[in-house]
Parts: sequence; C-alpha cells; structure tokens
Amino acid sequence: MDAAAIADLFIAFGPVKVRRMFGGAGIYADGVMFALDADDTLYLKTDAAFAAELEAEGAAPFSYEASNGRRTIMSYWQVPNAALDQPDELAAYARRAFHIALAAAEETARKKAGKPAGKKASAKAGRKPPQTP
Repeated sequence: MDAAAIADLFIAFGPVKVRRMFGGAGIYADGVMFALDADDTLYLKTDAAFAAELEAEGAAPFSYEASNGRRTIMSYWQVPNAALDQPDELAAYARRAFHIALAAAEETARKKAGKPAGKKASAKAGRKPPQTP
C-alpha cells in the first residue's frame, strides 16, 4: 500500500506517519510504531491477549525468514479483513495497538535507564513520551 492509502485507512484513528523500511512500511503515531504494512497486509502491534483475540478472528502473525534460515515471528498480527472496511473498528484496534506499542517502548526505555548511558542513550534521555491520539 502507498502512504496515502495507509493514512486513509487510519482516518478515524488520527494522523499517522508512514516510513518505508525493508520492503514494507512502519506506521507511527506520535513517534511510536504501532503497525506495519508488509506485502500489502496490515499488521498491528500486540501483546499476548490482543494476539489471542486476533487469532480467534482468523488473523496470523507477521513473520519472516531470518538470515540463519529460521522463521521469526514478531508481535504484530494481521488486521481482520472486516476491520479494513470499518473505520471505527480499525480505529479501536489501532488505539489498542498504539497503547501496547507505547507500553513496550516505555518498558524498553526503563530497562535502558538502568544501564550506563552511552552517546545514543544520553541523547534519547530527554525525549518526551508520545501523546495518545
């Protein structure tokens, strides 16, 4: 999907930024990646409970073949097809994915805060948390 089509899908959620990466696209709100587009399939960031709900709706996780030949499964799951035609339903899923991604980013930052700060870590120390759309 192109960036305009992706932004249109999330119109009920709010503004998103699309960044091309690895042949797909990361989808961000307030600087936090909460979704991705790969091979024209939209995936949302999940935790165990959200992944189980999406799986019950027939969704599958995003996966790729790593350089060592092993299949890697990530914590992003397909958006159910029905939600792609229902802007309010997709917005609800997106809000949930955004909060999961935000919590994961905060947990990563918390863990890094306990480590000695290098150049990169000290540059990020002043970053404000993203605002909820």
